[in-house]
Amino acid sequence: MSKTIRIGTRDSELALWQAHTVQKKLNDLGYQTEIIAVKSQGDIILDKPLYELGITGIFTKTLDIAMLNGQVDIAVHSMKDVPTALPIGIIQAAVLERANTLDILVHKGDLDFLNSEGTIATGSLRRQAQWLNKYPNHKVVDLRGNVNTRMQKLQENNWNGAVFAAAGLERINLKPENYIDLDWMVPAPAQGAMVVVAMEKDNFCKEALSKLNHSETEISTHIEREFLKTLEGGCTAPIGALATFTSDKIDFEGVLFSLDGKEKHTIKKSCTFDSYKNFGKNCAEAILNNGGSTLMESIRRDLKK
Repeated sequence: MSKTIRIGTRDSELALWQAHTVQKKLNDLGYQTEIIAVKSQGDIILDKPLYELGITGIFTKTLDIAMLNGQVDIAVHSMKDVPTALPIGIIQAAVLERANTLDILVHKGDLDFLNSEGTIATGSLRRQAQWLNKYPNHKVVDLRGNVNTRMQKLQENNWNGAVFAAAGLERINLKPENYIDLDWMVPAPAQGAMVVVAMEKDNFCKEALSKLNHSETEISTHIEREFLKTLEGGCTAPIGALATFTSDKIDFEGVLFSLDGKEKHTIKKSCTFDSYKNFGKNCAEAILNNGGSTLMESIRRDLKK
């Protein structure tokens, strides 16, 4: 185990927490590691909504390049930020056990605005569409930046609240007292999961990371990301998906919304543990064949304007 595994990460507090978590797990197994932090374009360009930047994997691209250039050996990501198609030569090497999958609303003061008019902040088309579907009288404004930046912007503006992934706030102890669980909101595919990628030809790192893999989370996120990949075809869209294990099967819920939240396509199905391979794809195709294909075309047109 003489090789030192260089762990690439974004330099936000949450990304570094994730990288240190992987580092500790590898160190506990006897591997030598070092962390190399790089700033991503997604962290630098904060004045445009993500979908306008038009870059697939804006939070992962910088680390992909660092890996392909040989500057780092592996990279740690929030799995929901990772494109469904990885660059040639890079593979998914481990999915860690999943944390909280819920979205939460961090709010200011009382919640009376939920029954009237309000302004909610989020940089996610998925969260925006689901919020407007439930609260059509509300206004949704764009919110960008890492978790700390977004929390600060919430305090500085006169919004009623902002939507966050519970897992991110919990990991760095930023979850405030004034929040509510949005258990009606279907999370992003792979929300709450961390993935580690490696070079396809790097057998040393692949073997090391295989020891960190959590098979139940790997299967759940495979289904969700397969659903996403089949639906979106390279387009950012309001898509949610969640696969959960029960004692004898895997339950799945997938949703596709219009950007304004008025149109909703949903599917709820279950599969057995040995039939999950194309399950996400089949669920997505069922939505596409039932009006989802037309909606995806209109979303692509709207986002190009």
